[in-house]
Amino acid sequence: MAAPRGGPGPRTGPGCSPGRRALLAAAAAVPAAALLPGCSGGAGRRGGRRVLRFQSLAWQKESVDANKQLVAEWNRRHPDIPVQYVQGAWPTVHDQLLTSFEGGEAPDIIHDASDDLADFAYGGYLADLTGLLPRRLKDDIPRRSWESGTFGGRVYGVPFLQEPRVLVVDQVRLRRSGVRVPTARAPWTWEEFGEVAKELTGGGGYGVAWPLKEPVSATLNLALTTGGRVFHRRPDGKAEVRFDAADQVVPRAIHDQVNVARSAARTTLGMGGADTLPGFFAGRYAILPLGFSYRQQIVQQAPKDFEWTVLPAPGGTGGAAQGVSPQTLSIAADCPRKEEAMAFVDFLLRPPNMVRLALGDWMLPTGQEALTAPELHTDRYGWSTGTALAGTLRAAPAQSVRGYPEWKDKIATPGFQEYYSGAIDLDELRQRLVRDGNLVLARYQR
Repeated sequence: MAAPRGGPGPRTGPGCSPGRRALLAAAAAVPAAALLPGCSGGAGRRGGRRVLRFQSLAWQKESVDANKQLVAEWNRRHPDIPVQYVQGAWPTVHDQLLTSFEGGEAPDIIHDASDDLADFAYGGYLADLTGLLPRRLKDDIPRRSWESGTFGGRVYGVPFLQEPRVLVVDQVRLRRSGVRVPTARAPWTWEEFGEVAKELTGGGGYGVAWPLKEPVSATLNLALTTGGRVFHRRPDGKAEVRFDAADQVVPRAIHDQVNVARSAARTTLGMGGADTLPGFFAGRYAILPLGFSYRQQIVQQAPKDFEWTVLPAPGGTGGAAQGVSPQTLSIAADCPRKEEAMAFVDFLLRPPNMVRLALGDWMLPTGQEALTAPELHTDRYGWSTGTALAGTLRAAPAQSVRGYPEWKDKIATPGFQEYYSGAIDLDELRQRLVRDGNLVLARYQR
């Protein structure tokens, strides 16, 4: 975002996009010293004023450049409120922030993703922004996006970039097949998508490749298209795991493409999104379900004569809705100049600036005014398809659940991996997710 390549966000979601962490670790590795706030021993002062430290997780050159340029513009306009750009990294941000919070050296302004905020918010490490938010910012970002940064009724993160999951398609094979081309208003149903995948299978190539090295966020976020949520709130406010009929539609569709129709490549189940691109360019797969920001890699890596297009993800009873974990900006609880830090956040997220950040990360802005920018409505590289989906994006139901990371890592990830590969059936998957999952959540909700 683009966040770590392969899923919705650093702790997947957006987002963030999850399987991308391995690629990002190599592509955007930074020296360990660069991850430290650098404010101890009198550092972090300019002209007698304490510098506000802004830790950014931008990693693509265009995104890093946009962030640094905006910091420089702020400093020229506000010499009495200097901001220092600090480079962070998606693969290590959670542990690095936890260490810096506990050591009293956290950056003042924190770039992260909404699905990484719950423990920090409930742990008292992040400032409550509810009373600090400028009216312009509150009104510009829709309520459905604010929900992603809200915990216990209070705002701890300002959502500003997000990405839908889309279908990147070999345009030549699509055209030759003669199948209906979906639109944001009329996406393929999951049943129709299954038929299309079979139609595009043959000649040594598969209709679809699912890169599901980290399967949980992709599965849960797409489950919203069929009305599935997996995580529900009981009357007492505690979260519980269910795996009802609506939750099962998407997992069953993926499973059947791999194991029944054999229209999806089994070998890609253990891959991240970037790993599937060479096979896509070589004609081994006709469709790749990927995060929107992968378009940048495709533009950079595709052969010059390769024709591709972007289509909306399949829809169901829930319409085209899908879950996302937007990138966020937060303020540390121990920041001594919270109002000034919020002024910088407000500057960074003014509509023209939000557009610059979105273009740099190949993602969508959450701000409604920024979404009207002509640059985001061009058909080139599928921008218009993504922008048309912005209104369908919802806060991922899992991200506010305490204990979700453990449930995801210990139970859901191996469970979905085994189910998609055909090693276990749907009943066994449901038992693991629900029975074992609720035991995990119970420990966090005593």
